[in-house]
Amino acid sequence: MFTTIDAHHHLWRYTAEEYGWIDDAMGLLRRDFLTDDLVAGMQEAGVEGAVAVQARQTVEETRWLLEQARSCDAIRGVVGWAPIAGPDFAVVMEEFADSKKLRGLRHVLQGEPDANYMLRQDFNAGIGLLHKLGLVYDILIYERQLPQAIEFVDRHQQAFVLDHIAKPRIADGALEPWRQKIKELAKRQNVSCKISGLITEASWATWTPETLKPYFDTVVEAFGPHRLMVGSDWPVCLLASSYGRWFEVLNAYFAEFSEPERTAIFGGTAMRVYKLL
Repeated sequence: MFTTIDAHHHLWRYTAEEYGWIDDAMGLLRRDFLTDDLVAGMQEAGVEGAVAVQARQTVEETRWLLEQARSCDAIRGVVGWAPIAGPDFAVVMEEFADSKKLRGLRHVLQGEPDANYMLRQDFNAGIGLLHKLGLVYDILIYERQLPQAIEFVDRHQQAFVLDHIAKPRIADGALEPWRQKIKELAKRQNVSCKISGLITEASWATWTPETLKPYFDTVVEAFGPHRLMVGSDWPVCLLASSYGRWFEVLNAYFAEFSEPERTAIFGGTAMRVYKLL
């Protein structure tokens, strides 16, 4: 049997000031979500390991996530945040030189007013250092940013992971131009893709597995099983599904795939790309 890895979840101590993106429609997220809550969800879904991903753009949060990972064996790795575009990036990263569970970094590109932020010289200089440090970069974008993401990736030999299949407009039933652009991005062999976040891009109350099937089909065709990894996007997923239900959907869709393919999708790809302990 393979090890099941949730390649994308969050942890936080909630404050309205730090989590302003959690609006009134997301009221159930306005509380702490800590390791005990995570492990309970993982046990519900039969998940054995997880990757914690940043939700705030502070070095303080990166330190905190690493503390949680040190005290919780279920967290196999952390994708944190650091000032990639900042002049002090290299100095900041010296602090984490011995942090074995820091496996990557992420910047909230989807929140940048400048659609070309990822093409800036200072940001790309930072990504060059990231490659030297052996860390992965998680790409968090909306569908409309895929053209810039393709140009960005083409500048680097860096290992990239695309979060949430680039957030297609599932609630609108829109496949294009997302499908065309995702296939183009997937031609870059240094890019893997997380099957996560789909249900919160769909209609929270009315989505079904059939709603998601065209998007699953597209990323399977584009990336192939050995560059795909599953993630819960917990606790954000709770807006549309329980942790367990989401993994039921994943298991049902991939039920007829071969054992090596399922091994990759449900854990092997995450373990290889992030070099998880």
